[in-house]
Amino acid sequence: MTGHVTGFGGVFFRARDPKALDAWYRTHLGVPMVDFWPQAKGNAVLAAFDHDTVYWPADKQWMMNFRVTDLDGLIEKLTQAGIAVERRADWDIPDIGRFARIVDPEGTQIELWEPQGSGAAE
Repeated sequence: MTGHVTGFGGVFFRARDPKALDAWYRTHLGVPMVDFWPQAKGNAVLAAFDHDTVYWPADKQWMMNFRVTDLDGLIEKLTQAGIAVERRADWDIPDIGRFARIVDPEGTQIELWEPQGSGAAE
């Protein structure tokens, strides 16, 4: 098939302090903003939610979701850094994986997803 999309090329958004936000993502999540980021092979989801969803705060247009390994270890690392982590068993989906959430310094909700079969708890 010619002329079709093959995947995400990037996510772009506004920030009050882009440099500080870049440092936060690099330090706490290992996500290199601005630079190219080679990723592990895996699925990504592009999904529109109802305009009145309660899945993330109403004052935000979007939420990021990152695939992670060793969710428990990452939660421990984030907690030690003073970052609040929300974890609820009802978010977990047996065939899909485990989830937790944090909020970046600009108030953007971030969902952390440990795909089924990829974590240290397996």
